[in-house]
Amino acid sequence: MTLNRLCYSLLIFAAIASLLTSHPLIIWFLLINALTTGMYGADKMAARKGLRRVPEVTLLVFGATGGWPGAIVGQQLFRHKTQKQPFKTYFVISIFVSIAVMATAYHFSSFAS
Repeated sequence: MTLNRLCYSLLIFAAIASLLTSHPLIIWFLLINALTTGMYGADKMAARKGLRRVPEVTLLVFGATGGWPGAIVGQQLFRHKTQKQPFKTYFVISIFVSIAVMATAYHFSSFAS
């Protein structure tokens, strides 16, 4: 199994696992941020060893699905993807997309009443 397939398998597993809990949103954010931070570390290690890397689009997808705080932690902790353009621009856009989707979901949820 390639690293990219493993990442998406973990994403699906995290989504299913979080839905089976009493607080799915909290569990989702904990899982997606831990996975995203770990992915940045795994990608940095793969880069150093000359191994197959995690595609940038996968890193962006994980950030856009709510893992952007974990991505920021991973970038700073592993000193990875902090200067590379156009990744930085796409990353900032993915943060705005994530926040907009969450704000819209909150607006239409029962919590906003």
